[in-house]
Amino acid sequence: MNKIILYCLPYAGGSSVIYSKWRQYLNPNIELRPIELSGRGKRFSEPLYENIQDAVEDVFNKIKDEIQENQFMLFGHSMGGLITYELAQYIRKSNLRSPLHAFVSGRGAPNLIRPNEKMYSKMDSEKFRKEVLNLGGTPPEFFNHPELLDLFLPILKNDFRIVETYKCDDQVDPLNIDMTVLLGKDDDLTIDKNETWREYTTGKCNIIDIDGGHFFINEQTIKIIEIINNVSVSIHKEKMMRFA
Repeated sequence: MNKIILYCLPYAGGSSVIYSKWRQYLNPNIELRPIELSGRGKRFSEPLYENIQDAVEDVFNKIKDEIQENQFMLFGHSMGGLITYELAQYIRKSNLRSPLHAFVSGRGAPNLIRPNEKMYSKMDSEKFRKEVLNLGGTPPEFFNHPELLDLFLPILKNDFRIVETYKCDDQVDPLNIDMTVLLGKDDDLTIDKNETWREYTTGKCNIIDIDGGHFFINEQTIKIIEIINNVSVSIHKEKMMRFA
């Protein structure tokens, strides 16, 4: 059986490294492929994105040749979840092979309006530092190294900016793939608010509540990978039944 490639997109400020430990837990039929976004990690010297569409087109150009020859799934957390959705749309409109499944984690539906949402990208440097520390997801000891912080904060702030300025189309043009939406029980992105994710695909859309806050992805690795593995097994079974 050919492996299914799993492309993973990071949250704001994150790099491909956040997914490195997943490899040891994934089903052997899944090939992990963390995506490095521009301006961080191995691509630190490259320019940051102007908007979400820039990120989508960049990722698309990185994977477009490979997805024409291979079966694949998409996973993204928070900002990565938004890029995942828009990337799936971009792939569909390019008439290329669609993902077998898309996992959107820690991200509200594109049209979800969150009243009084903080605009992190407009904060001054000192307030932004404090807010980032309160958000979690960044180890507190990281703030004890000013030289690292000076490199990291502009990347994070730009990521917040491209998410905060993102505008979805008024008219929903649903995907035609199965999706899984993962939400932290202690995040303010509740299942009730995110039932509208079902409007964004004509396929199945499974919405799952997971213990933890917004960064449950760092605390619930085993649970998340169990969900991904189960989806890959179901896909394989469906194919076997189709050819039986």
